[in-house]
Amino acid sequence: MDVVMLSRLQFAVTVFFHFIFVPLTLGLSVLLAIMETIYVRTGNEQYKRMAKFWGKLFIINFVLGIVTGITLEFQFGTNWSNYSHGVGDIFGSILAIEATLAFFLESTFVAVWHFGWDKVSKKVHCFAIWVVAAAGNLSAIWIIIANGWMQNPVGADFVNGKAVLTDFFTVISNPFAWSQFFHTILASWILAGFFVLGISAWHLVRKNESDFFNRSFKMAAVWTLVLSVVLAVHGHNHGMTVARIQPTKLAAMEAHWETGTSVPMYLLTLPNEAKKENYFELLPIPGLLSFLAFGDFNAEVKGLKELAPLDFAEFQARTGYDPSLPVAVMPDGEKIIRPLQPEEAMPPVLLTFLSFRLMAGLGGLFILLAALAYVWRNSIADRPGFARILAYAIPLPYIAIMAGWMVAEVGRQPWLVYKLMLTAQGISPVPGSSVALSLAAFTVIYGLLGVLAIYLLRRFAIKGPVAAA
Repeated sequence: MDVVMLSRLQFAVTVFFHFIFVPLTLGLSVLLAIMETIYVRTGNEQYKRMAKFWGKLFIINFVLGIVTGITLEFQFGTNWSNYSHGVGDIFGSILAIEATLAFFLESTFVAVWHFGWDKVSKKVHCFAIWVVAAAGNLSAIWIIIANGWMQNPVGADFVNGKAVLTDFFTVISNPFAWSQFFHTILASWILAGFFVLGISAWHLVRKNESDFFNRSFKMAAVWTLVLSVVLAVHGHNHGMTVARIQPTKLAAMEAHWETGTSVPMYLLTLPNEAKKENYFELLPIPGLLSFLAFGDFNAEVKGLKELAPLDFAEFQARTGYDPSLPVAVMPDGEKIIRPLQPEEAMPPVLLTFLSFRLMAGLGGLFILLAALAYVWRNSIADRPGFARILAYAIPLPYIAIMAGWMVAEVGRQPWLVYKLMLTAQGISPVPGSSVALSLAAFTVIYGLLGVLAIYLLRRFAIKGPVAAA
Protein backbone atom coordinates (compact mmCIF):
# COMPACT_ATOMS: atom_id res chain seq x y z
CA MET A 1 0.00 0.00 0.00
CA ASP A 2 1.50 3.36 -1.02
CA VAL A 3 2.18 6.36 1.19
CA VAL A 4 -0.82 8.27 -0.15
CA MET A 5 -3.33 5.63 0.90
CA LEU A 6 -1.52 5.00 4.20
CA SER A 7 -1.61 8.73 5.03
CA ARG A 8 -5.30 8.88 4.17
CA LEU A 9 -6.03 5.85 6.33
CA GLN A 10 -4.11 7.27 9.27
CA PHE A 11 -5.97 10.55 9.13
CA ALA A 12 -9.27 8.69 8.72
CA VAL A 13 -8.58 6.52 11.78
CA THR A 14 -7.64 9.48 13.98
CA VAL A 15 -10.37 11.86 12.84
CA PHE A 16 -13.12 9.23 12.96
CA PHE A 17 -12.09 8.10 16.43
CA HIS A 18 -11.83 11.68 17.68
CA PHE A 19 -15.25 12.46 16.26
CA ILE A 20 -16.79 9.73 18.40
CA PHE A 21 -16.45 12.16 21.30
CA VAL A 22 -17.14 15.49 19.59
CA PRO A 23 -20.89 15.25 18.85
CA LEU A 24 -21.80 14.12 22.37
CA THR A 25 -19.80 17.04 23.76
CA LEU A 26 -21.62 19.50 21.50
CA GLY A 27 -25.12 18.22 22.21
CA LEU A 28 -24.88 17.20 25.85
CA SER A 29 -23.37 20.55 26.86
CA VAL A 30 -26.52 22.32 25.63
CA LEU A 31 -28.79 19.88 27.45
CA LEU A 32 -26.75 20.37 30.63
CA ALA A 33 -27.12 24.13 30.30
CA ILE A 34 -30.90 23.76 29.95
CA MET A 35 -31.09 21.46 32.99
CA GLU A 36 -29.08 23.80 35.18
CA THR A 37 -31.05 26.83 34.01
CA ILE A 38 -34.26 25.12 35.12
CA TYR A 39 -32.63 24.40 38.47
CA VAL A 40 -31.55 28.03 38.93
CA ARG A 41 -34.97 29.38 37.93
CA THR A 42 -37.09 26.92 39.94
CA GLY A 43 -34.83 25.77 42.76
CA ASN A 44 -35.83 22.16 42.01
CA GLU A 45 -32.95 20.05 43.31
CA GLN A 46 -33.81 17.23 40.94
CA TYR A 47 -32.55 19.28 38.01
CA LYS A 48 -29.31 19.94 39.87
CA ARG A 49 -28.89 16.20 40.31
CA MET A 50 -29.64 15.74 36.61
CA ALA A 51 -26.97 18.27 35.65
CA LYS A 52 -24.46 16.53 37.92
CA PHE A 53 -25.21 13.02 36.64
CA TRP A 54 -25.22 13.82 32.93
CA GLY A 55 -22.33 16.19 33.61
CA LYS A 56 -20.23 13.31 34.92
CA LEU A 57 -20.70 11.48 31.61
CA PHE A 58 -20.03 14.73 29.75
CA ILE A 59 -16.69 15.23 31.52
CA ILE A 60 -15.53 11.67 30.78
CA ASN A 61 -16.40 12.17 27.12
CA PHE A 62 -14.87 15.67 27.01
CA VAL A 63 -11.50 14.61 28.43
CA LEU A 64 -11.13 11.67 26.06
CA GLY A 65 -12.12 13.93 23.18
CA ILE A 66 -9.25 16.29 24.00
CA VAL A 67 -6.74 13.43 24.21
CA THR A 68 -7.76 12.00 20.84
CA GLY A 69 -7.94 15.41 19.14
CA ILE A 70 -4.40 16.58 19.88
CA THR A 71 -2.81 14.24 17.33
CA LEU A 72 -4.99 15.48 14.48
CA GLU A 73 -3.37 18.86 13.99
CA PHE A 74 0.13 17.36 14.22
CA GLN A 75 -0.64 15.31 11.12
CA PHE A 76 -0.86 18.44 9.01
CA GLY A 77 2.90 18.71 9.58
CA THR A 78 3.89 15.04 9.73
CA ASN A 79 1.73 13.47 7.00
CA TRP A 80 0.36 16.41 5.01
CA SER A 81 3.16 18.98 4.96
CA ASN A 82 2.71 19.76 1.26
CA TYR A 83 -0.93 20.49 1.94
CA SER A 84 -0.01 22.78 4.84
CA HIS A 85 2.56 24.55 2.67
CA GLY A 86 0.10 24.97 -0.17
CA VAL A 87 -2.97 26.20 1.70
CA GLY A 88 -1.64 27.20 5.14
CA ASP A 89 -2.41 30.85 4.44
CA ILE A 90 -6.14 30.01 4.70
CA PHE A 91 -6.35 26.78 6.64
CA GLY A 92 -3.81 27.71 9.32
CA SER A 93 -5.44 31.02 10.21
CA ILE A 94 -8.84 29.35 10.69
CA LEU A 95 -7.46 26.65 12.97
CA ALA A 96 -5.53 29.26 14.97
CA ILE A 97 -8.74 31.20 15.59
CA GLU A 98 -10.50 27.99 16.64
CA ALA A 99 -7.82 27.18 19.21
CA THR A 100 -7.36 30.66 20.70
CA LEU A 101 -10.96 31.88 20.58
CA ALA A 102 -13.05 28.79 21.19
CA PHE A 103 -11.08 25.85 22.56
CA PHE A 104 -9.28 27.73 25.35
CA LEU A 105 -12.54 29.42 26.35
CA GLU A 106 -14.31 26.07 26.50
CA SER A 107 -11.50 24.41 28.45
CA THR A 108 -11.31 27.23 31.00
CA PHE A 109 -15.00 27.36 31.76
CA VAL A 110 -15.46 23.60 31.84
CA ALA A 111 -13.04 23.60 34.79
CA VAL A 112 -15.05 26.36 36.50
CA TRP A 113 -18.21 24.35 35.97
CA HIS A 114 -16.86 20.94 36.99
CA PHE A 115 -15.05 22.09 40.13
CA GLY A 116 -17.28 25.03 41.00
CA TRP A 117 -20.36 23.26 42.40
CA ASP A 118 -21.31 25.06 45.65
CA LYS A 119 -18.12 27.16 45.40
CA VAL A 120 -19.51 29.91 43.18
CA SER A 121 -23.03 31.32 43.03
CA LYS A 122 -25.76 29.43 41.17
CA LYS A 123 -25.94 32.03 38.44
CA VAL A 124 -22.18 32.12 37.90
CA HIS A 125 -22.09 28.33 37.79
CA CYS A 126 -24.96 28.24 35.30
CA PHE A 127 -23.24 30.91 33.21
CA ALA A 128 -20.14 28.70 33.09
CA ILE A 129 -21.95 25.77 31.45
CA TRP A 130 -23.60 28.07 28.93
CA VAL A 131 -20.13 29.38 28.01
CA VAL A 132 -18.92 25.78 27.65
CA ALA A 133 -21.84 24.96 25.36
CA ALA A 134 -21.41 28.13 23.29
CA ALA A 135 -17.63 27.79 23.03
CA GLY A 136 -17.82 24.11 22.07
CA ASN A 137 -20.27 24.81 19.27
CA LEU A 138 -18.25 27.89 18.27
CA SER A 139 -15.20 25.64 17.99
CA ALA A 140 -17.19 23.41 15.64
CA ILE A 141 -17.99 26.46 13.49
CA TRP A 142 -14.32 27.21 12.86
CA ILE A 143 -13.37 23.59 12.26
CA ILE A 144 -16.16 23.20 9.72
CA ILE A 145 -15.34 26.52 8.07
CA ALA A 146 -11.86 25.07 7.53
CA ASN A 147 -13.29 21.85 6.13
CA GLY A 148 -15.90 23.77 4.15
CA TRP A 149 -13.12 25.71 2.44
CA MET A 150 -11.65 22.39 1.28
CA GLN A 151 -15.08 21.53 -0.12
CA ASN A 152 -15.62 24.97 -1.71
CA PRO A 153 -12.34 26.98 -1.87
CA VAL A 154 -13.51 30.59 -1.99
CA GLY A 155 -11.79 33.84 -1.05
CA ALA A 156 -8.39 32.75 -2.34
CA ASP A 157 -6.23 32.81 -5.47
CA PHE A 158 -3.80 30.10 -6.57
CA VAL A 159 -0.39 31.73 -7.12
CA ASN A 160 2.87 29.83 -7.81
CA GLY A 161 1.48 26.60 -6.42
CA LYS A 162 0.05 28.16 -3.26
CA ALA A 163 -3.40 29.31 -2.22
CA VAL A 164 -3.26 32.95 -1.17
CA LEU A 165 -6.00 34.48 0.96
CA THR A 166 -7.75 37.37 -0.81
CA ASP A 167 -10.99 37.84 1.14
CA PHE A 168 -11.27 36.49 4.69
CA PHE A 169 -14.96 37.45 4.96
CA THR A 170 -15.75 35.35 1.89
CA VAL A 171 -13.98 32.41 3.51
CA ILE A 172 -15.89 32.64 6.79
CA SER A 173 -19.24 33.25 5.04
CA ASN A 174 -18.77 30.27 2.72
CA PRO A 175 -22.33 28.98 2.10
CA PHE A 176 -21.19 25.37 1.84
CA ALA A 177 -19.42 25.57 5.20
CA TRP A 178 -22.44 27.00 6.97
CA SER A 179 -24.80 24.46 5.46
CA GLN A 180 -22.39 21.71 6.52
CA PHE A 181 -22.13 23.21 10.00
CA PHE A 182 -25.87 23.21 10.65
CA HIS A 183 -26.13 19.65 9.33
CA THR A 184 -23.36 18.52 11.68
CA ILE A 185 -24.62 20.41 14.72
CA LEU A 186 -28.18 19.16 14.36
CA ALA A 187 -26.89 15.59 14.05
CA SER A 188 -24.69 16.06 17.12
CA TRP A 189 -27.56 17.39 19.21
CA ILE A 190 -29.74 14.47 18.09
CA LEU A 191 -27.00 12.06 19.15
CA ALA A 192 -27.00 13.60 22.64
CA GLY A 193 -30.78 13.23 22.74
CA PHE A 194 -30.62 9.52 21.97
CA PHE A 195 -27.81 9.13 24.49
CA VAL A 196 -30.08 10.53 27.23
CA LEU A 197 -33.14 8.63 25.97
CA GLY A 198 -31.36 5.27 25.89
CA ILE A 199 -29.81 5.52 29.35
CA SER A 200 -33.00 6.94 30.90
CA ALA A 201 -35.13 4.18 29.34
CA TRP A 202 -32.75 1.53 30.68
CA HIS A 203 -33.17 2.86 34.23
CA LEU A 204 -36.92 3.43 33.98
CA VAL A 205 -37.78 -0.18 33.18
CA ARG A 206 -35.72 -1.16 36.23
CA LYS A 207 -37.58 1.37 38.41
CA ASN A 208 -34.31 3.14 39.25
CA GLU A 209 -34.77 6.80 40.28
CA SER A 210 -38.05 6.97 38.37
CA ASP A 211 -38.73 10.68 38.90
CA PHE A 212 -35.16 11.58 37.96
CA PHE A 213 -35.07 9.59 34.74
CA ASN A 214 -38.65 10.45 33.81
CA ARG A 215 -37.67 14.12 33.72
CA SER A 216 -34.56 13.33 31.71
CA PHE A 217 -36.50 11.15 29.29
CA LYS A 218 -39.28 13.67 28.68
CA MET A 219 -36.81 16.49 28.08
CA ALA A 220 -34.80 14.37 25.64
CA ALA A 221 -37.92 13.07 23.86
CA VAL A 222 -39.10 16.56 22.92
CA TRP A 223 -35.57 17.67 22.08
CA THR A 224 -34.83 14.66 19.85
CA LEU A 225 -38.14 14.67 17.97
CA VAL A 226 -37.98 18.36 17.09
CA LEU A 227 -34.35 18.17 16.02
CA SER A 228 -34.83 14.98 13.97
CA VAL A 229 -37.56 16.65 11.92
CA VAL A 230 -35.53 19.84 11.54
CA LEU A 231 -32.50 17.81 10.41
CA ALA A 232 -34.56 16.03 7.77
CA VAL A 233 -35.69 19.37 6.35
CA HIS A 234 -32.18 20.78 6.51
CA GLY A 235 -30.80 17.61 4.93
CA HIS A 236 -32.86 18.36 1.82
CA ASN A 237 -31.56 21.94 1.78
CA HIS A 238 -27.99 20.75 2.25
CA GLY A 239 -28.44 18.33 -0.62
CA MET A 240 -29.44 21.25 -2.84
CA THR A 241 -26.30 23.10 -1.70
CA VAL A 242 -24.19 20.08 -2.66
CA ALA A 243 -25.94 19.91 -6.04
CA ARG A 244 -25.12 23.55 -6.70
CA ILE A 245 -21.51 23.64 -5.42
CA GLN A 246 -20.34 20.01 -5.70
CA PRO A 247 -22.49 18.43 -8.44
CA THR A 248 -19.98 15.60 -8.89
CA LYS A 249 -20.45 14.54 -5.28
CA LEU A 250 -24.23 14.60 -5.68
CA ALA A 251 -23.96 12.43 -8.80
CA ALA A 252 -21.80 9.95 -6.84
CA MET A 253 -24.28 9.94 -3.95
CA GLU A 254 -27.01 8.91 -6.37
CA ALA A 255 -24.88 6.81 -8.79
CA HIS A 256 -26.05 9.12 -11.58
CA TRP A 257 -23.86 8.61 -14.66
CA GLU A 258 -25.62 10.24 -17.62
CA THR A 259 -26.80 13.84 -17.87
CA GLY A 260 -30.54 14.15 -18.25
CA THR A 261 -33.66 16.11 -17.39
CA SER A 262 -36.55 15.05 -15.19
CA VAL A 263 -34.20 12.50 -13.66
CA PRO A 264 -35.87 9.79 -11.57
CA MET A 265 -34.67 8.45 -8.25
CA TYR A 266 -34.42 4.69 -8.09
CA LEU A 267 -35.34 3.08 -4.79
CA LEU A 268 -33.24 0.03 -5.69
CA THR A 269 -29.99 0.42 -7.59
CA LEU A 270 -26.32 -0.52 -7.30
CA PRO A 271 -23.41 1.23 -9.04
CA ASN A 272 -20.92 -0.62 -11.23
CA GLU A 273 -17.85 1.62 -11.08
CA ALA A 274 -15.79 -0.45 -13.50
CA LYS A 275 -18.27 0.03 -16.34
CA LYS A 276 -19.48 3.47 -15.19
CA GLU A 277 -23.08 2.34 -15.04
CA ASN A 278 -25.45 0.66 -12.59
CA TYR A 279 -25.99 -3.07 -12.27
CA PHE A 280 -29.74 -2.48 -12.03
CA GLU A 281 -32.19 0.40 -11.58
CA LEU A 282 -35.54 -0.58 -10.06
CA LEU A 283 -38.61 1.23 -8.68
CA PRO A 284 -38.06 4.69 -10.19
CA ILE A 285 -39.85 7.77 -8.86
CA PRO A 286 -40.09 10.08 -11.89
CA GLY A 287 -38.32 13.41 -11.61
CA LEU A 288 -37.53 13.01 -7.93
CA LEU A 289 -33.76 13.41 -8.22
CA SER A 290 -34.24 16.59 -10.28
CA PHE A 291 -36.59 17.93 -7.62
CA LEU A 292 -34.38 17.00 -4.66
CA ALA A 293 -31.34 18.57 -6.32
CA PHE A 294 -32.86 21.74 -7.77
CA GLY A 295 -36.46 22.00 -6.57
CA ASP A 296 -37.79 21.35 -10.07
CA PHE A 297 -39.06 18.00 -11.34
CA ASN A 298 -37.90 18.90 -14.85
CA ALA A 299 -34.42 20.22 -13.96
CA GLU A 300 -31.29 18.94 -15.65
CA VAL A 301 -28.93 16.89 -13.48
CA LYS A 302 -25.47 16.38 -14.92
CA GLY A 303 -24.00 12.88 -14.78
CA LEU A 304 -20.59 11.72 -13.62
CA LYS A 305 -19.40 11.04 -17.16
CA GLU A 306 -19.85 14.71 -18.06
CA LEU A 307 -18.89 16.23 -14.70
CA ALA A 308 -15.51 14.51 -14.29
CA PRO A 309 -13.96 16.07 -17.45
CA LEU A 310 -15.40 19.46 -16.49
CA ASP A 311 -13.80 19.23 -13.03
CA PHE A 312 -10.49 18.20 -14.58
CA ALA A 313 -10.54 21.09 -17.05
CA GLU A 314 -11.21 23.63 -14.29
CA PHE A 315 -8.43 22.11 -12.18
CA GLN A 316 -5.93 22.42 -15.03
CA ALA A 317 -7.00 25.98 -15.79
CA ARG A 318 -6.56 27.07 -12.17
CA THR A 319 -3.31 25.25 -11.38
CA GLY A 320 -1.58 24.43 -14.66
CA TYR A 321 -1.47 20.76 -13.65
CA ASP A 322 0.77 18.54 -15.80
CA PRO A 323 -0.10 14.84 -15.31
CA SER A 324 3.31 13.79 -16.63
CA LEU A 325 5.16 15.38 -13.70
CA PRO A 326 5.50 13.76 -10.25
CA VAL A 327 3.31 15.18 -7.52
CA ALA A 328 5.76 14.10 -4.79
CA VAL A 329 9.28 12.74 -4.46
CA MET A 330 9.98 10.33 -1.61
CA PRO A 331 13.27 10.19 0.40
CA ASP A 332 14.28 7.01 -1.44
CA GLY A 333 14.00 8.83 -4.75
CA GLU A 334 10.65 7.28 -5.73
CA LYS A 335 8.58 9.65 -7.79
CA ILE A 336 4.86 9.49 -7.13
CA ILE A 337 3.00 10.26 -10.32
CA ARG A 338 -0.76 10.32 -10.29
CA PRO A 339 -1.73 10.75 -13.94
CA LEU A 340 -5.33 11.87 -13.87
CA GLN A 341 -7.34 11.50 -17.03
CA PRO A 342 -10.33 13.81 -17.50
CA GLU A 343 -12.92 11.03 -17.23
CA GLU A 344 -11.27 9.67 -14.06
CA ALA A 345 -11.70 12.79 -11.94
CA MET A 346 -14.56 11.27 -9.99
CA PRO A 347 -14.93 9.99 -6.42
CA PRO A 348 -15.25 6.34 -5.33
CA VAL A 349 -18.90 5.97 -6.28
CA LEU A 350 -19.90 2.79 -4.45
CA LEU A 351 -18.60 3.91 -1.04
CA THR A 352 -20.14 7.38 -1.42
CA PHE A 353 -23.43 5.89 -2.63
CA LEU A 354 -23.73 3.37 0.23
CA SER A 355 -22.63 5.84 2.91
CA PHE A 356 -25.26 8.34 1.81
CA ARG A 357 -28.01 5.75 1.91
CA LEU A 358 -26.94 4.54 5.34
CA MET A 359 -26.98 8.11 6.68
CA ALA A 360 -30.34 8.96 5.12
CA GLY A 361 -31.95 5.68 6.18
CA LEU A 362 -30.87 6.11 9.78
CA GLY A 363 -32.17 9.68 9.71
CA GLY A 364 -35.62 8.37 8.85
CA LEU A 365 -35.38 5.78 11.62
CA PHE A 366 -34.48 8.50 14.12
CA ILE A 367 -37.69 10.39 13.38
CA LEU A 368 -39.71 7.21 13.98
CA LEU A 369 -37.93 6.35 17.25
CA ALA A 370 -38.12 9.94 18.52
CA ALA A 371 -41.83 10.15 17.68
CA LEU A 372 -42.56 6.91 19.57
CA ALA A 373 -40.46 8.11 22.51
CA TYR A 374 -42.49 11.31 22.64
CA VAL A 375 -45.86 9.54 22.35
CA TRP A 376 -44.93 6.99 25.04
CA ARG A 377 -42.96 9.41 27.22
CA ASN A 378 -45.35 8.89 30.17
CA SER A 379 -45.39 5.09 29.97
CA ILE A 380 -41.91 4.08 28.93
CA ALA A 381 -41.44 2.07 32.14
CA ASP A 382 -44.27 -0.21 30.97
CA ARG A 383 -42.70 -0.79 27.54
CA PRO A 384 -39.53 -2.79 28.21
CA GLY A 385 -39.22 -3.85 24.57
CA PHE A 386 -39.13 -0.29 23.27
CA ALA A 387 -36.89 0.79 26.15
CA ARG A 388 -34.44 -1.92 25.14
CA ILE A 389 -34.55 -0.69 21.54
CA LEU A 390 -33.71 2.84 22.67
CA ALA A 391 -30.77 1.58 24.71
CA TYR A 392 -29.40 -0.42 21.78
CA ALA A 393 -30.04 2.53 19.45
CA ILE A 394 -27.43 4.73 21.21
CA PRO A 395 -24.66 3.76 18.71
CA LEU A 396 -26.85 4.47 15.66
CA PRO A 397 -26.43 8.29 15.60
CA TYR A 398 -22.66 7.75 15.80
CA ILE A 399 -22.85 5.49 12.75
CA ALA A 400 -25.04 7.99 10.88
CA ILE A 401 -22.62 10.85 11.58
CA MET A 402 -19.61 8.80 10.47
CA ALA A 403 -21.45 7.82 7.29
CA GLY A 404 -22.20 11.49 6.67
CA TRP A 405 -18.55 12.42 6.99
CA MET A 406 -17.68 9.53 4.70
CA VAL A 407 -19.93 11.10 2.07
CA ALA A 408 -18.37 14.53 2.66
CA GLU A 409 -14.73 13.38 2.45
CA VAL A 410 -14.76 10.39 0.12
CA GLY A 411 -17.28 12.13 -2.13
CA ARG A 412 -14.78 14.98 -2.60
CA GLN A 413 -12.04 12.73 -4.00
CA PRO A 414 -9.73 12.83 -5.90
CA TRP A 415 -9.45 16.39 -4.61
CA LEU A 416 -7.87 17.31 -1.29
CA VAL A 417 -9.10 20.83 -1.99
CA TYR A 418 -11.97 20.69 -4.45
CA LYS A 419 -10.65 21.25 -7.98
CA LEU A 420 -7.59 23.01 -6.56
CA MET A 421 -5.29 20.30 -5.14
CA LEU A 422 -5.14 16.55 -5.68
CA THR A 423 -5.01 14.42 -2.55
CA ALA A 424 -1.68 12.96 -3.70
CA GLN A 425 -0.26 16.47 -3.96
CA GLY A 426 -0.75 17.14 -0.24
CA ILE A 427 1.25 14.31 1.33
CA SER A 428 4.57 14.61 3.14
CA PRO A 429 7.74 13.19 1.54
CA VAL A 430 8.14 10.41 4.11
CA PRO A 431 8.60 6.66 3.64
CA GLY A 432 5.46 4.57 3.54
CA SER A 433 6.94 2.29 6.22
CA SER A 434 7.01 5.20 8.69
CA VAL A 435 3.36 5.99 8.05
CA ALA A 436 2.42 2.32 8.35
CA LEU A 437 4.19 2.09 11.73
CA SER A 438 2.49 5.20 13.12
CA LEU A 439 -0.87 4.02 11.72
CA ALA A 440 -0.50 0.72 13.58
CA ALA A 441 0.49 2.56 16.78
CA PHE A 442 -2.45 4.97 16.54
CA THR A 443 -4.86 2.11 15.93
CA VAL A 444 -3.69 0.20 19.00
CA ILE A 445 -3.63 3.27 21.29
CA TYR A 446 -6.99 4.54 20.10
CA GLY A 447 -8.44 1.07 20.44
CA LEU A 448 -7.39 1.01 24.09
CA LEU A 449 -8.82 4.51 24.63
CA GLY A 450 -12.05 3.35 23.04
CA VAL A 451 -12.30 0.43 25.46
CA LEU A 452 -11.61 2.83 28.35
CA ALA A 453 -14.27 5.27 27.14
CA ILE A 454 -16.95 2.58 26.81
CA TYR A 455 -16.03 1.13 30.20
CA LEU A 456 -16.21 4.46 32.04
CA LEU A 457 -19.35 5.72 30.35
CA ARG A 458 -21.14 2.39 30.84
CA ARG A 459 -20.01 2.14 34.46
CA PHE A 460 -21.24 5.56 35.51
CA ALA A 461 -24.36 5.39 33.33
CA ILE A 462 -25.42 2.15 35.03
CA LYS A 463 -24.65 3.41 38.55
CA GLY A 464 -26.88 6.41 38.01
CA PRO A 465 -27.10 9.65 40.03
CA VAL A 466 -25.56 8.07 43.11
CA ALA A 467 -22.25 7.70 41.28
CA ALA A 468 -22.34 11.32 40.17
CA ALA A 469 -22.75 12.44 43.76
